[in-house]
Amino acid sequence: MGTTTEINTDTIQSILKQNRKQIKLGLAMCAHCSLCAESCFLFVSNDNDPEYMPSYKFINSIGKLYRKKGKVSKQALEEMRDLVFEKCVLCTRCYCPFGIDIPSLITLGRNVCRSQGLFREYDR
Repeated sequence: MGTTTEINTDTIQSILKQNRKQIKLGLAMCAHCSLCAESCFLFVSNDNDPEYMPSYKFINSIGKLYRKKGKVSKQALEEMRDLVFEKCVLCTRCYCPFGIDIPSLITLGRNVCRSQGLFREYDR
């Protein structure tokens, strides 16, 4: 359910190219200070699990995809799907003292997943 068999790297690379400046800026500006963590109710309610930290979510989704130039396996995209759909509700409460728009970067991760036929799975 919610998956395709092949990855269309051209589509992924197109999304990355269209949003290159925003992604590069976010990755360059992130100081790994963890100040965004406390603004995330999922982080707090999941015993401060680092995978729920807003910066972790964007760095390990669209950030990882960007560094690999969109050339990732289906398994990597499925892991990214779980991160951007299951560990984030896009409530937009993320606060970054450096002004990184974390919700929009996580949204890009969701867009990439959708472009590859990977969606949130409700029946697990």
